[in-house]
Amino acid sequence: MAPPDSRPAASRFAVVGNPENRRVSLFADAVRAAGLPAPRVVAWRDVLRDGGADFASSEFVRVDSPGENLEVDRLLRGTTDPTRVEGSARWYARFTAALRTLRGGIRLDHPDDLAVLFDKRACHGVLDAAGVPVPASPTSGPGGAPVRGWDDVRVVMREHGMPRLFVKLAHGSSASGVLAVETGGGGRIRATTSVELAPDGTLHNSLRVRRYDSERDIATIVDALAPDGLHLERWVPKASQQGRAADLRVVVVAGRATHAVVRTSRTPLTNLHLGGRRGDLATARHAVGGAGGRWTDVLEVCERAAACFPRTLCVGVDLLPAIGWRRAFVGEVNAFGDLLPRLTGLPGSGAEGLDTYAAQVTAALRAPAAPGPLHQYRTGTSHA
Repeated sequence: MAPPDSRPAASRFAVVGNPENRRVSLFADAVRAAGLPAPRVVAWRDVLRDGGADFASSEFVRVDSPGENLEVDRLLRGTTDPTRVEGSARWYARFTAALRTLRGGIRLDHPDDLAVLFDKRACHGVLDAAGVPVPASPTSGPGGAPVRGWDDVRVVMREHGMPRLFVKLAHGSSASGVLAVETGGGGRIRATTSVELAPDGTLHNSLRVRRYDSERDIATIVDALAPDGLHLERWVPKASQQGRAADLRVVVVAGRATHAVVRTSRTPLTNLHLGGRRGDLATARHAVGGAGGRWTDVLEVCERAAACFPRTLCVGVDLLPAIGWRRAFVGEVNAFGDLLPRLTGLPGSGAEGLDTYAAQVTAALRAPAAPGPLHQYRTGTSHA
C-alpha cells in the first residue's frame, strides 16, 4: 500500500448519512482523532430531495446507513410507519438509485458493491461462486428459484431436503422479516421471528422474538413478504457458548479482519437488539483450537468474503460456526456492519487500540490514490 503522505495535503473526509445518528458521530470522532478536520456531513434527506450531491476530487466519501430517520425512511420506503416490514423492494430501488447520484470524490463504498450487498440472493451467489463457504440456497445467484409465496417455500423444503431453513427478505437488514422455520413429525411446524402479525394482516418489526406454530399464520406472513423478494437458506445448526447459540460478527477493513465479537442467543436470531448478548471471544478461539481448527483460518474465511467486494473499504461479515466449531459458513456480508462501539482491534490485525471507525480512517489514508480496489485479499494472515 502507498504511504499516508501519498494523498494530496488537501484531502478531507465527507460522509453521507443522517447527521443526528451515532454512526456519523463516531466516524467524525475518529476523523478528528486522526488530526484531520471534521468530515463534511451530507444528509441523506438532502441527497434524496435534491437529486444527489457533489464531492471534491480530494474528498474521501463514506456512505453510511440511511436508517433510523423517519423522514429518510419515508422517502425510501414510502411509508409513514417505521415499524412496517413491507416495502424493502421499494427501499432497495430508491437507495441504489440514490447511490448513483453521488458525484465525484474518492469513494470508500462502490455503488455496484453496495447493490450486491443489499441483495441477499445476489450476494450469496457471488460468495458461492468465489468458493466462500455459505449455507446451501436454491434462491441465490441469477438462476435462483423464485419464491412467490408460502407454497413455493414448501416446495423448496420438500425438493431440496430442507426441513429447517431461514426465510429472509432479499433486501432486508437487522433481521427484519427473517423467519427461522422448522418442521417435525405429525405435521408440526414452527417459525421463530421478530415479525409481529397484526390483526389487520400488516407486518411490524418488534424487539420481541416470537414463535408461530400455526402454518396458516406462517403462510400469511410469508405471502405478505414475498412481493418484496425472498431468499431461502438451509438452517446451519450453530455452535454454542454457555448453552446459547453463537455466531460472530467480524469487521474486515482493507482486506484484513480487524475486529470481532461473539453474539449469543437462546433463539436462532442472535442480533443484539433482539435480546442477543455478547459472548466471549477468547472462549470461541479456544473452542476452535480444541476442535482441531485454527483461528487464522476462521478469520481468513471472512477476508475471502470481503475480497468479493474489493472496491468497498469495510464490511461486516456474519460468520456461522457449525456445531463443534469445526466448520464455519458466511451467513451475510453487511455494508454497514461496523457499529461496534468501544471495541478495539484484534491482535496482529494492525488495528490494535483502534475502534472500527479509526481503523477505516487509517486504512483510507493509506489506500492507493488511483481508482481501483481499496484492498487486495492476501492469504497467510499474521493474526495472533
